[in-house]
Amino acid sequence: MNGVAGLAAWRWLFILEGIPTCLFAIVILLFLPDFPESTEWLNTEEKALVADRMRYCGSKGGDKTMTWVDTRKTLTEWRLYAHYLLYFLISAPFSSLSLFIPAIVAGLGYTSLNAQLMTIPPYAVAYVVTLLVAWSSDRYNSRSLHAAGCAVVAAIGFIGLATLPPDAYLHRYGMLVMSTATVFASTPPLLSFLASNTHSTASTGLAVALNLTFGGGPGLLLGVWIYKPQDAKGGYKKANWINAAFMLGILVVCAGLRWWYGRANESIAVKRKFVL
Repeated sequence: MNGVAGLAAWRWLFILEGIPTCLFAIVILLFLPDFPESTEWLNTEEKALVADRMRYCGSKGGDKTMTWVDTRKTLTEWRLYAHYLLYFLISAPFSSLSLFIPAIVAGLGYTSLNAQLMTIPPYAVAYVVTLLVAWSSDRYNSRSLHAAGCAVVAAIGFIGLATLPPDAYLHRYGMLVMSTATVFASTPPLLSFLASNTHSTASTGLAVALNLTFGGGPGLLLGVWIYKPQDAKGGYKKANWINAAFMLGILVVCAGLRWWYGRANESIAVKRKFVL
């Protein structure tokens, strides 16, 4: 589309990708309710049923606005910082793959248009795996196990990329697909793992914002520097080892949080069960 309407092709790329987002934003604003209690197309009994079902998986419903007590409690809760660490650990591999998959694929022996075409399967598989993991996580009300399981599979993929010979193109491509799919699939459970275990709806908003600030931002910035051009000939061994370490870190932190939440749930003093 280079030259259409006097615009360069790269400008059309941003326009075409931005149009669906803008249109869906309007649809969501008009039709997506904030809480079951505010839904106009459910009767009273259905609203109560949905709200009760959501509380089982950590939802607090239409709660009050944030108070200073909520703010202080959210800022001083140590376990939430473990969640922020989790999001940092996933954001770096996520960012590095998102930016450098074309370069990684080119290093696997594909060139020109073929290199661009071969970037599609990792994302296509990631799309399917992400949906399946999200469904299963919701079905069994389990966040940490799904995130940790994806992290282990991704780590195996990165270790394979780091240890296989640079010219083992087919095998290394399979490892890339496996890593990409599970890195992307582990992100939604990690986000809901945090949101399900906050004190109130108001504190959830603050915790998610802090999660993006302390975890997402630094992780995304770091991810830009993981795959370096000078490492291309060796198959980006160092970069893949780094990403494998990040994913194994997710396994460790998820295991620690799951253990702590499990102990807390056994206490008679706990007012609300934590979501594991």
